[in-house]
Amino acid sequence: MTRADERDQRSSADGAQGPHDLDPTVTGDLDEVLAGALEHARPYAEEGTLPTRAPSVAEVDPTRFGIAAVELDGTEHVAGEADTPFPIQSISKVFSLVLAMQKAEDGRGIEAELWQRVGVEPSGDPFNSLVQLEHEEGVPRNPMINAGALIVDDVLVTHCEDPPGDMRSLVSELAGEPLDLDGTVLEQDGESGHRNRAMAYLMSSFGNLRNPIDRVLDTYVHQCAVSMTTRQLARAVRFLANHGVDPATGRQVLEPASARRVAAIMLTCGTYDAAGEFAFNVGLPCKSGVAGGIVGTVTDTMGVCVWSPPLAPSGNSAGGTAALAYLAERLRISLF
Repeated sequence: MTRADERDQRSSADGAQGPHDLDPTVTGDLDEVLAGALEHARPYAEEGTLPTRAPSVAEVDPTRFGIAAVELDGTEHVAGEADTPFPIQSISKVFSLVLAMQKAEDGRGIEAELWQRVGVEPSGDPFNSLVQLEHEEGVPRNPMINAGALIVDDVLVTHCEDPPGDMRSLVSELAGEPLDLDGTVLEQDGESGHRNRAMAYLMSSFGNLRNPIDRVLDTYVHQCAVSMTTRQLARAVRFLANHGVDPATGRQVLEPASARRVAAIMLTCGTYDAAGEFAFNVGLPCKSGVAGGIVGTVTDTMGVCVWSPPLAPSGNSAGGTAALAYLAERLRISLF
């Protein structure tokens, strides 16, 4: 008997579930569970505030709320405004990292092009902090904060003739339909990204940003402006739950080891300096954005996404975090 057989036998004997098995008493009613999560989380959303630092999303209706879960076989479960598009903002950092890893694999290698230039540690500081970047000589802590995303985009500018177009093509493929850009984000975020520009110049002064700064910043603004729904985002992250393979097409988007590393970075760094609390309460690899979206993955099972614009002080969606915590508890899908 193998160790795996022994483990399965013990699990059957004590009635335990595997770490990613959905509770069999609720899988058939997943739509009802999502609806319950939405209603449970609405009071938490009322405690959040709209982000004044992001003009493009500061005037959105704070009562809007959508949630979606898409299983690997394509079955879709939704509640609320799951088909209302919103700018994905920092959620895009997951997809730009994936594209950069693809390009690096075909170039000098992921280690040389990415991990020697950006770390994989939680920052413990705000997503747009300059202080840590100065102390660590232009090497960002991880790719999920703004400075790290600029390094990722620098890699894209090196490899792509049209980095924003290639990025949108990748996400459109994963979502299963063409995606548009949010014109307000393009206009307002392009005009207000002074701190991002400061970070770019600082990293350039340390030799860690190698392409023209305007091209790198333009790539970043365009990726943040991609407009998607919770349904589309839940579809688009399923490949990370499926060992790097897009279940809709069978294409190997990333090698399994690289897909695991992206999920690990999401878990430890994807929700800013609240990542520890998020792991404690939700326990899934997730990435949030300033527009109120949060995507997550459940290995071998599904992709999930919530959208509720009001943010908690951490910068993560207040209602979205509560909804995901409800799902994790009700479905027993936490990694822990």
